[in-house]
Amino acid sequence: MFLTDAVHQLAADRGIRQFPDIGTGLPTADNTHEVAQRPAADSRIVYVDNDPVVLAHARALLTSSAEGATEYIDADLRDTGTILTRAQQLLDFGKPVAVTLISILHAIPDADDPHAVVAKVMAAVPSGSYLAISHAGSDLLDRERLGSLQDAWRGKMQQQITWRTREQVAQFFAGMDLMDPGLVRAEEWRPDPGTGDARRSAYWCAVGRKR
Repeated sequence: MFLTDAVHQLAADRGIRQFPDIGTGLPTADNTHEVAQRPAADSRIVYVDNDPVVLAHARALLTSSAEGATEYIDADLRDTGTILTRAQQLLDFGKPVAVTLISILHAIPDADDPHAVVAKVMAAVPSGSYLAISHAGSDLLDRERLGSLQDAWRGKMQQQITWRTREQVAQFFAGMDLMDPGLVRAEEWRPDPGTGDARRSAYWCAVGRKR
């Protein structure tokens, strides 16, 4: 899973100890704080979401190692002022952080300029910080499958999904250096040696480092 792999790499190999997880989603078996605090018990995580269902389950996200800490912010990604102000009550933006935006940016329509939203968040964090994104890719599916998925998602999600091309997703990382293997399909991001995956995902994934 991209989020798990990326957070582990950042905590274990890149020395990151602060994780604003924006667009958290429902708690799972491997939440960001659980993954980060295995190799680095002092990791601090701020979860952000505006879904009332996620808010109702937020207590599951607020467990932590004794050395670390977690917090939850009820806010929309587009409300960057609230997110940045409240996140700094737990996180030190004088030190690098890793912002995770997993399967959330395609819920932001072009009219709300998601690239500007991401740029504002990353402008508030120091050099050496990271950005991890997974995003639905319009150019990863043929027209028939894309249409069927759009129809299926339309009935299940409150937000309209805006599928974007690889080039459009790459623009979120403007001015950053991408970690290997770059911007790739989800299943191609650091797969375990010898483990093939016949499935073809519909998501572009990457982690970038702010210069």
